[in-house]
Amino acid sequence: MMDEETFSCELCGRIFLHKINLKQRSNSEDKPSFCQICKSSPTMKSELTTHNQMQAKEKIYTGEICSNSFSGEDNLTRNIRNDGEEKLYSCEYCKISFTRKSDLKRHERKHTGEKPYACEICGKSFSQKGHLNLHVRTHTGEKPYCCKICSKKFSKNGHLNEHMKIHSGEKPYCCEMCGSAFTQKINLQEHERIHTGEKPYHCEVCGTSFTQSSTLQTHMKMHSGKKAYHCEVCGADFAEKSHLQIHIRIHTGEKPYACEICRESFSQKTHLNLHIRTHTGEKPYVCEICNKSFSLKRTLNDHMRIHTGEKPYSCEMCSSTFRHKYTLQRHMRIHTGEKPYHCEVCESSFRHRSALLGHIRIHSGEKSTL
Repeated sequence: MMDEETFSCELCGRIFLHKINLKQRSNSEDKPSFCQICKSSPTMKSELTTHNQMQAKEKIYTGEICSNSFSGEDNLTRNIRNDGEEKLYSCEYCKISFTRKSDLKRHERKHTGEKPYACEICGKSFSQKGHLNLHVRTHTGEKPYCCKICSKKFSKNGHLNEHMKIHSGEKPYCCEMCGSAFTQKINLQEHERIHTGEKPYHCEVCGTSFTQSSTLQTHMKMHSGKKAYHCEVCGADFAEKSHLQIHIRIHTGEKPYACEICRESFSQKTHLNLHIRTHTGEKPYVCEICNKSFSLKRTLNDHMRIHTGEKPYSCEMCSSTFRHKYTLQRHMRIHTGEKPYHCEVCESSFRHRSALLGHIRIHSGEKSTL
């Protein structure tokens, strides 16, 4: 393999791979140019100009009045102006003073509630133009801040910074009650409501309260009656896209959530979580009266009626009342004559499954234990 030809500068001895670069250096100045700050020698005059600008920004300057440090001559100049100028503009509401009238006007909007910057699309108003510009991105879909790791885009730089914690694994927000850690402060705040029971989001229609704003927004669609998501198989309509996706699994038979213990599959993650309790024996719902535990909340609610004596299920024919819905359904067979349990041997029918099991023993010759 042949060695590549190189070109050497007669002034400084620097070597270049391409002749054009040597010519550019020769034409820039008769002598090499040096940075006055770090004494380095860029290849071309244009590079020296860019280099000097960067050095000026990175150089640390100290204010003579306030002794604060600044990374750039522009920032120092701005500070000198603020330190040297008299703060002539005072807020009538809280007496804070400003060097510029524009800063005072922007500040006073906090007190007056004035919002002069209106969105031309939806009419929402803002106190600062910068806030309006951020809002407009919700309409345009503009997301100028991009994650260099996964290419996900964001409309605000702050959102990108929060997102980066997912990749770094950083979880700086810690729950003081249980030690759970979170990447975002808002996630910690939502989590803490589990401990406090706080439900700050209230439905103005029915008064139901929720721990998260998104849950309230989903709930409000029930009142509006708006169901924008349509099942093409059976025609059912849904207010939420996620509800439609779950519903479609009825038609497709898809069960994407599998139990790692017994491999039984489920169409919904919540069903899988409930199923796992049959393996773990977890019973998180405890009766406050007798301390009996249950794996399902609805089972606890049914149990509580033993203590309260409540019987909410009433027979329309004879006015008998029952604690459980399934007990009412069994009772109704007395009136309707329905006998849904059939013997496969002699075709006898029974109202209750227990009666069928007792009957089958006649054919099997098994003696009743009763």
